[in-house]
Amino acid sequence: MGGFILRLFFFLFLIFSSSNVIYAQDIKEGDSIEAVSKGGDVAGKQDAGELVATDSIEGMVPSGVFDFVMNSGSDGVYKILKVKFIEGNAGFMSLVALALVIGLTFCIERVIYLILSEIDSKHLLADIEQKVMEDDIEGAKAICRDTRGPVASICYQGLLRISENLEDIERSVVAYGSVQSASLERGCSWITLCISMSPSLGFLGTVIGMVMAFEQIQLAGDISPTIVAEGMKVALITTIFGIIAALILQLFYNYILTIIERITVDMEESAISLLDIIMKYKLTR
Repeated sequence: MGGFILRLFFFLFLIFSSSNVIYAQDIKEGDSIEAVSKGGDVAGKQDAGELVATDSIEGMVPSGVFDFVMNSGSDGVYKILKVKFIEGNAGFMSLVALALVIGLTFCIERVIYLILSEIDSKHLLADIEQKVMEDDIEGAKAICRDTRGPVASICYQGLLRISENLEDIERSVVAYGSVQSASLERGCSWITLCISMSPSLGFLGTVIGMVMAFEQIQLAGDISPTIVAEGMKVALITTIFGIIAALILQLFYNYILTIIERITVDMEESAISLLDIIMKYKLTR
């Protein structure tokens, strides 16, 4: 997991570095950016500055990744996103992108963990019941140990105390089920934090963009749409990207909650079935 996070942050660093290289180009590149934002033909209006920026990016990013991004069939969308990223102030847009990447990292980790935690509990309980009815408790424990997921862990805890009375077994299973439920939700608080931070960072860019607009008005001593446009553009673009990042993370978070709810229900049903198996075993002895 640590290596996965490091790779994500390294790729994000490359994106930020590329944005800074493009942002530092001359005024002619700005003319090309304006043409892109207006939907013009970019191919005929690229200048030397933009070509230098592209060469710099290609030198920083591995050729395979660069070719995939530049020639993936969505060249126009990529250029528009790049332009809007720069127009929205690379500093604030980088913070929004950072919140999105961190949130997605936790989301992907939780989704993989939860998917691997799901098992065929009915098949597991059928195997456990067969071993228990054959008075092979150690065999039933071995089945639980060799099976991944919280359901198998709960069954193992119940089988460890099979010689005790049913009330003690039930309390142990319920207590351990609470521990497993908390384990399923581990890391979700960081996802909610990123969901909250993304629009907040966008709104921060909005406020600062408005301040920039008023500063331009103050310096010019006149209210003109041209003067106000730059600050308003920063304000609106950062807000849009912040909301989009929050919506993406919210979709992942709701999907994660759905999986957690399904596993929790499965745990409760399996605990009840295990207690029934143990009670049946005690009655036959």
